Amino acid sequence: MNKISTDKAPAAIGPYSQAIVAGDFLFASGQIPINPATGEIQGTTIEEQAEQSMKNVGEILKAAGADYTKVVKTTCFLADMGDFAAFNGVYEKYFTEKPARSCVAVKQLPKNVLCEVEVTAYLK
Repeated sequence: MNKISTDKAPAAIGPYSQAIVAGDFLFASGQIPINPATGEIQGTTIEEQAEQSMKNVGEILKAAGADYTKVVKTTCFLADMGDFAAFNGVYEKYFTEKPARSCVAVKQLPKNVLCEVEVTAYLK
């Protein structure tokens, strides 16, 4: 297994890695809308926060030599299911290959953000 780390995505805020490559698969930790340049939450709306979360996912994929087209599964967490349609509007710009997905509302996310996205990608 290899750890993936990039300073172009937020550093882990706990005892975990940004991502792990195991065999031909990348397993990325959930990405919240932290701007890695400032360490601050980027945006106040679901659209703004989703954009930053997707950018963070993209940087981790890039660090592993992949891109959004290699993603086979996403898990998306929303603080409010009322944001589902707006979140999808951002999501579909990035995940054009339409990977398998789960999307759930949760009681609370780290740093009280509105969304978090984790991915599994096939690297071959």
